[in-house]
Amino acid sequence: MANNEEFIAYLLDQLQLVGPVRSRRMFGGHGVFLEGLMFALVIDDTLYFKADDANRDDFLDEGLEPFSYRRGDKDIALSYYQAPETALDNTDELVAWGNGALAAALRQSHR
Repeated sequence: MANNEEFIAYLLDQLQLVGPVRSRRMFGGHGVFLEGLMFALVIDDTLYFKADDANRDDFLDEGLEPFSYRRGDKDIALSYYQAPETALDNTDELVAWGNGALAAALRQSHR
């Protein structure tokens, strides 16, 4: 699983409107962080945003799938859902989804 470095740079540039985001290689992809909180994941040039009970329906209403991987004979789904394709070409939309994902990460960190 590899990511195009130009795609990562583009996402980080666009998501600066959420805050001073950074990426770190992990899970064979990249985690996207703001102040130590991971709120997005990029695997195989696909962006996934953090979801929880408060914003999961937004992803489901768009027909978006969670990131999942195979471990042994089981599929493991994480609480990161694919970003809508339209958000990748619309900074305002991307930032709105990013803010929602950051809020989900903040809620999880306060548990």
